[in-house]
Amino acid sequence: MTDPARPPSALPGVRYGAIARFGDNRGAFRELWRASTFPVLSHADTGAPPGSEPRFVQANLSSSAAGVLRGLHYHRRQLDYWTVASGRAFVALVDVRPVAEGRGAAVVETRELAADEWVVIPAGVAHGFLALEPLELVYLVTNEFDGSDELGFAWDDPAVAVPWPVLQATPDGRPILSDRDRSNPSLAELVASLRA
Repeated sequence: MTDPARPPSALPGVRYGAIARFGDNRGAFRELWRASTFPVLSHADTGAPPGSEPRFVQANLSSSAAGVLRGLHYHRRQLDYWTVASGRAFVALVDVRPVAEGRGAAVVETRELAADEWVVIPAGVAHGFLALEPLELVYLVTNEFDGSDELGFAWDDPAVAVPWPVLQATPDGRPILSDRDRSNPSLAELVASLRA
């Protein structure tokens, strides 16, 4: 499931690609995921405990208006596989693993994804997206939602410095945020709380 037309990620375990769309005058068909063509999921990439089988266990559909920013979200026990169903997203990935392990600074990578493009995000890589236009994002995850692994840090943490684009979709050029994303701590505060 790698795509030679897209540059590889600099972040270990992150992969980008695109799915094929087959269409005619009736509409279109897209195969979002197939187990036999997806690389074997590792315990390291999924954060799955030893003795368990890393696998996808839940599928979600997120719909966002233009200007909505969701993130930066962080999971220690979950791999995400995102596919843009419609619209365009500015995706920000922040490799928190070096910070969490005390061996360096976070590494930021950004890409714009359009319909039919996908990204695999391993555990330990924080993620967020900004809807550049009305957006539908399908994502498969390897951990059922229970709230215990729903962590995050400030989307605009100056120590991380994600280069979010200025928005044309909102009057003040700032993103539309949930209460959770508006009140997330800094990355340093998050990491300190996880070590306490």
